[in-house]
Amino acid sequence: MIICRSKMEYPPRSQRQRVHKQVMVNGENERVSRLFMKAVVSRGSVDAVSQQMASHPRYLESFLRTQHYILHMDGPLPLPYRHYIAIMAAARHHCNYLVYLHSAQFLRVGGDPQWLQGLEAAPPRLRLLDHINKVLAHQPWLTTCSHIQALLKSGEQCWSLAELVQAVVILAHCHSLCSFVFGCDTDADFVPLSKSPNGVPPTFCPFDAANANVPQSLATPSEHITRRRSLDSSCDMVCLKERIQKSQEEREKREERLLQTQTLQQTDTEEEDETMCFTDPTRFITDPDLCYQEFARREEDHFQVFRVQDYSWEDHGFSLVNRLYSDIGHLLDDRFRSVTTLPTMHSPDLKRAIWNYIHCVLGIRYDDYDYGEVNQLLERDFKLYIKAVACFPDATKTPVCPLSLAPLKASERIHVNLLIMEARLQAELLYALRAITQYMIA
Repeated sequence: MIICRSKMEYPPRSQRQRVHKQVMVNGENERVSRLFMKAVVSRGSVDAVSQQMASHPRYLESFLRTQHYILHMDGPLPLPYRHYIAIMAAARHHCNYLVYLHSAQFLRVGGDPQWLQGLEAAPPRLRLLDHINKVLAHQPWLTTCSHIQALLKSGEQCWSLAELVQAVVILAHCHSLCSFVFGCDTDADFVPLSKSPNGVPPTFCPFDAANANVPQSLATPSEHITRRRSLDSSCDMVCLKERIQKSQEEREKREERLLQTQTLQQTDTEEEDETMCFTDPTRFITDPDLCYQEFARREEDHFQVFRVQDYSWEDHGFSLVNRLYSDIGHLLDDRFRSVTTLPTMHSPDLKRAIWNYIHCVLGIRYDDYDYGEVNQLLERDFKLYIKAVACFPDATKTPVCPLSLAPLKASERIHVNLLIMEARLQAELLYALRAITQYMIA
């Protein structure tokens, strides 16, 4: 038996805590590095939304996984339909960034360029979604069983229940994403993405990063291997963005050389396709005057308050959407849980006040919540900001950051916008799923 006579020394508790915190930070940076690297390898760039969300890597993974699933994985709707529905949703808030992004994706997956001329050029089945699109975007409490019935019983153009559920999920996802885009001022800084060079699979997108679906053909060339090895997994965000920018510049130079070797006919075709991606969002909307109205000040008595005790996500919405659209309920639930449990400076009470206030202005109430806490925890300018981003983001274009948010770090402000986005997403889903439930019961 070996006896150690010297007294063992342990690092002070504060030192152990600092070491543990540093390990956690390094792990988060490594996670972001992996996600960004896969996007760089696949597209040569990282989209602006992912860059904004990168300060919360765990949430970013959940977001990308969900977005990839509804837009690119198995489902009842064809891929061009999914991106066109996303265009319709983004157009309701005049979000140029998302309209351009999904227009480009629409063409990559084989969509008919003629459809991008406007809603009138789209198939009748897609045009039928216009009414529920504008209702969910601006006044979701107007969603009723009759809207569902009109879509499911439209003769030859009718939708199946599974198709409709996927369409509703895409609409709600893109409406709420518009709130995040405008809240973070992404649309104001929007610069159209340049086309992918030859050799990049047209169906591959940055959302594959969430599921590690990097094509083997892109992972094998020596230049990509060198690029991946040059990235230190523990480098900070500034260093990572600089290297991504350098990769973007190198890719643009290669693309420019490729374009110079193409024939005039090919160049004209590409310019025509690129122009189609800059489609005016107003082409995809009808009734442009329809906008958000104060639910609390409505005069119509037949619009009842939506009480969560009667229909909730946990007890009703989750099981219904998961049954009609396999696995999406789990993915959405993970997003809701991730955003509310992120380690930030915001207290749980403040997070709940933000969440419940957004639901309140959209007509949803919790009987077991004291709404006096909203006024206690949220200053007036903060409430105005939350309401603008959640309910009419396109009208504010560049929302003024309230004074109460100014002292916070960028990651904390982004967390507020994530809460706004997810609360709005759940609210729209609750209204749509309740209407579908009522239709099924009737």
